[in-house]
Formats: sequence, structure tokens, C-alpha cells
Amino acid sequence: MLSVNIDSEEVRKMCLEQINIKLAEIDVDLVFWDTKDLIRVTRLSWPTIQNTFFYDPRFPKRRQGTKWLFPAKDARAFLIKWLMEQPKT
Repeated sequence: MLSVNIDSEEVRKMCLEQINIKLAEIDVDLVFWDTKDLIRVTRLSWPTIQNTFFYDPRFPKRRQGTKWLFPAKDARAFLIKWLMEQPKT
């Protein structure tokens, strides 16, 4: 007789890890983010983004017609640096 035991928590961890890997691959494929992408990747609302870092002169952005575009690689690097500069609360 054969018995198989599956640790559901371990399976959950493995699935989440693979999902995160795939999401990272998707983000790498993007050259530009738009405002919806920026909101999604930062998990911040548009007003919060505007009130915190949007007007920082170091934040890479370009207005293209009626749409804001952000170079994904540069914006990601800025966001990580900006977050580390924020005071711990």
C-alpha cells in the first residue's frame, strides 16, 4: 500500500513563490509604467503618490499627451531609494 502526505502550507509557500517569480518577470518586460501601473506597484493611491514623491525632481516621469509615463527601471530604483530615505515610524 502506498500513502502520500502533502503539507498544504508548504504547497502554499511554493505556489506563492512561483507566482512572485512570474510577476517579477512580467514587470521586467515593461519598459514604461503608466499611472495605473505606478499605483499597482507602489500600493499607494494617486493622491498619496502626488503628496509624497511625485513632485520630487529626482522622480523620473514624462508627460506624453494626456498620459504620464514612467521609465519602469528608473522609477523602481528611485522608489527603493526614496523609501529608504523616509524616517522610520
